[in-house]
Amino acid sequence: MKLQQATAADIPLIQDLARRSWENAYADILSKEQMEFMLSEMYSEKEILHHFQNPNYHYYLIQDENNNTCEGFIGYEHNYEEETTKLHRIYLVPESKGKGFGKGALQFLNEKVSENGNNRIILNVNKYNSARNFYESQGYRVYDEGVFDIGNGFVMDDFLMEYLIHR
Repeated sequence: MKLQQATAADIPLIQDLARRSWENAYADILSKEQMEFMLSEMYSEKEILHHFQNPNYHYYLIQDENNNTCEGFIGYEHNYEEETTKLHRIYLVPESKGKGFGKGALQFLNEKVSENGNNRIILNVNKYNSARNFYESQGYRVYDEGVFDIGNGFVMDDFLMEYLIHR
């Protein structure tokens, strides 16, 4: 496994990976309308370019060196809150789940967060997404929950999770 820093040239790949992952992860959780709305808003070229312009926001492609394939991506933002990095997105295509890519990407994130001097990672996970179990297996814990209006009559009903990095 290798993580390669993404560039603006990778936006179409990020969009494709997001769609492939979401269609699997959220098929039984979100309506088709909400999924399309969120993908079009959160993964528009304009939105991702905006992230690339933020020096604290980083995208990395998760690559399988053995097959020379891209299995997913991770997007995070250092100093989102004081001494806190927010994991905005980590998605794997369905066929790559269970192969250690997610675990490896979170270990990579821990290193990047430590290097940056942050000591906490936060994320939101849909209350009905089984990914919560994965995060808990990696040491994350739920510290709150929230319902967030994302527009167009849709909401995100999430658990807020955190991981504390001990130095």
